[in-house]
Formats: sequence, C-alpha cells, structure tokens
Amino acid sequence: MTPPPEPCYIHANALVLGEIGLLLRGPSGAGKSALTLQLIEDWRARGDFAALVGDDRVALEARHGRLIAHPHPSIRGMIEARGLGLLRVDYEPACVVRAVIDLLALERSPKRYPDASDTTTELSGVTLPRMFENAASFGALTRIAACIQNLATN
Repeated sequence: MTPPPEPCYIHANALVLGEIGLLLRGPSGAGKSALTLQLIEDWRARGDFAALVGDDRVALEARHGRLIAHPHPSIRGMIEARGLGLLRVDYEPACVVRAVIDLLALERSPKRYPDASDTTTELSGVTLPRMFENAASFGALTRIAACIQNLATN
C-alpha cells in the first residue's frame, strides 16, 4: 500500500466559523491573524462555534474531493497578535475548507464587481469559492459573514 503524500504547507490561516472552514491567504502584514482573531471573537459573541485551526502556516491535503487544512505542528494552538507576540488559543486539529479569502495589501481594495475568473481558486486539485477582501476595510466582517451565510445555505 502506498503511503499518503506529504502535506503541502502554505502561508495562510485556517479557521472554522460554525460549520464552515475558511482559508485566509495574503501577503505578510495583510492582517490574516488580526482578522482571524476578530472573526473568531465575533462568531463566539453571537453564540456560534468558532475556532482557530492554524496560523501562519497550514498543511493542505485533498481527500475525496475536499480540501482539509491542518495546523503546522510547531505552532499548533498558537496565533500571533502584533504587539503581543504568540498567544495560546483553543484550536481544532483540522477543518474542511469551504472557501478561500484572499487578503489584499492594506492599501488596496477589492474590485466592486469581481471577474468570473476571480470567484474560484484551485488548491490541491479542489476548486473552491474565493473572495478578495481588505482586512482593515470597514465592512470586511459583514461581507465575510455574508459569504459564510451563503455557503451555509447552499
């Protein structure tokens, strides 16, 4: 029997909001960790389940047409908060990624009407819905919540 392939690590954050796994990608300093913490806090404040899967580096693997994210073993259960350093947080050992949010550099904004080619992305052979966002933008949390609500009802 062939052993499973080694996981592919990427520079990204993974989290679970309700039953939806998200992958946040973006350049260093784009706000991935800060947005992850905000989303988790916002979901929990509403009484919904939310947890970190991985910060900064996550492993991705395709299984049965789904993309699974795992934390990197060396930073499992930790997230960086700028100005505070690494914080220990509750985490989940894995999630099924249902959408990708690509964070833009802080001085950029997403297109008002995205091109059709911008609405999906392929990772490890799995095609996923994708949106672009600026983590510091007013309304970012609301737009991400709308994306998740749409995924939850479809």
